[in-house]
Amino acid sequence: MAAAASSLLIRVFGAALRKISTGLLSIHPNSMPLKYIGSLDRNLYSTNAFQIQMTHQIRGESLIRARKIWVSSPLCMGRRSCKIATRKGAQDAKKSKRNGKIGKEIVSAVKRGGPNRISNAVLAAVLEKAKELDVPKEIMERNIKRASEKGQEAYIEKFYEVYGFGGVCMVVEVLTDKVTRSVAVVRTVVKDCGGKMADPGSVMFKFRRARVVNIKVTDVDKDWLLTVALDAGVEDVIEPPAYEDDDPEDQSERYYKIVSPGENYSDLLSKLREEGIAFEPDNGFELLPLTTIEVDDEAIDLNKELMYKLLELDDVDAVYSDQK
Repeated sequence: MAAAASSLLIRVFGAALRKISTGLLSIHPNSMPLKYIGSLDRNLYSTNAFQIQMTHQIRGESLIRARKIWVSSPLCMGRRSCKIATRKGAQDAKKSKRNGKIGKEIVSAVKRGGPNRISNAVLAAVLEKAKELDVPKEIMERNIKRASEKGQEAYIEKFYEVYGFGGVCMVVEVLTDKVTRSVAVVRTVVKDCGGKMADPGSVMFKFRRARVVNIKVTDVDKDWLLTVALDAGVEDVIEPPAYEDDDPEDQSERYYKIVSPGENYSDLLSKLREEGIAFEPDNGFELLPLTTIEVDDEAIDLNKELMYKLLELDDVDAVYSDQK
């Protein structure tokens, strides 16, 4: 009897804790909107002032010409399993994918307009982007030469939509010279990992294409970054989630994600350079989820494995998901 009562008490206490935890997460979502009207004084950018400004605007009944900036994120409790175990390997893979995509774009540009960067405006633009991304010169030259080789076809951009685990949706970005090959290898990986290919259009509408700049959390003061971002006319500043067991190495691999309108992107990069803020530009665009969903640790691990397997494919340049 005593053991049964004790077991019941533990279950009730656990349910109460889960309810409280859910309530806290609903109050503090992954990013909090800051709305403002007109121009804001830079003195408002202290932490307390942000809280006051956000509360006032969120509860206001009428807003005109309001624009939102995402400035905060929750403290995630114990999600150690969602971290990348080998950070350096992940960063090297990211750089390799970026360089690979630039190489494909160079080949396509040369196939369409020739290897002369003066007369080929598309090639000139790709090479300028490669320079901005710090792509090694030998990679650029190698792919210009490769485009002239017999049998080398131009690359085609494709997107494949995938259902992951726990209700998570993914979009696989591909730049390929053989569409039949790319769809076959993507389908095989998805099936082997337990995912499911989605019909065209059933997932893509959950994402939006945006220009993005990534900045390491450890490379910049948060309040100063927000000031610079507002001056540059950005749309959002998304802060990465924090974890209760983060160590200094974890902090060094967290990034702010600055979302900018396409027409303001060059101005944003110039502004960041002027302020001496180190950054990583995007590779033309990123797909950002309109909303994110939270899943359990098991689904996180399964989705991570699926995304890693897809990224191992040569044709795949990026995988986007709406997982929180």
